Amino acid sequence: MRNVLKTTVLTATAAGLVIGLTACSSGSSDSAAQADPNKPLVIAASATPHAQILKFVQDNLAEKAGLKLDVKEVSDYVTPNTSVQDGSADANFFQHQPYLDDFNKKNGTDIVSVEAVHLEPLGVYSKKVKGIADLKDGAQIAVPSDATNEGRALKLLADNNIITLKDGAGTTATADDIASNPKHLKFKELEAAQLPRSLDDVDAAVINGNYALGANLKPATDALVLEKAQGNPYANILAVKKGHESDPRVKKLAELLHSDEVKKYITDNFQGAVIPAF
Repeated sequence: MRNVLKTTVLTATAAGLVIGLTACSSGSSDSAAQADPNKPLVIAASATPHAQILKFVQDNLAEKAGLKLDVKEVSDYVTPNTSVQDGSADANFFQHQPYLDDFNKKNGTDIVSVEAVHLEPLGVYSKKVKGIADLKDGAQIAVPSDATNEGRALKLLADNNIITLKDGAGTTATADDIASNPKHLKFKELEAAQLPRSLDDVDAAVINGNYALGANLKPATDALVLEKAQGNPYANILAVKKGHESDPRVKKLAELLHSDEVKKYITDNFQGAVIPAF
């Protein structure tokens, strides 16, 4: 899929200031101590709900805290990490820890979590059936193609007694780790962003919360089943390149993202589709 970046400038600076992604960072070789606290913090974020949450922070909390944000909206799961690694973004907000661990391992990157912010429950959606038990023999199920989210999708199906997984199947489980498949389901791996568009072509799809929201799906009412929040390791995190955790702008943003105001905003505006993780 073609990487797409949409720039949303969320700063208190003069109108019309738009800084290119490759030109606005302090550079990956700079230490956190050298970061200019007066420059906007460049952060790559998924549009929904991550950029929405950041916009709330900018509009209501950042100015008082002396923080300027330049948010780069992304539509994929690769660009935000490569941008942080090469220094063209200072931070990102789009992923959970298992995905980050897998990305670092596969790409030799050294990106680290700063804070967990919220959980977006993964859900099963369908235009063909009203309940997950109604899936027919041989039904085709679309799942995320990235390793950790595919394993997460399969676990959700296993938790709802649709399949069973082999003992020891972890967060990177694939269809090869299915121990039993009574309905002979067929699995179609797609990039996560494409899953909502696949609903017309498959019997059901397991969709990440942010992409469900972006497609005007309502997880609390439209999903056949949703992940439970209790004990869930898939909270979305604010992340930076290792060594930049002490950037004063990053520390300010982390503090604001854990504020009572942000918790209330998430609870009031997403009604269970996004859940505070603090």
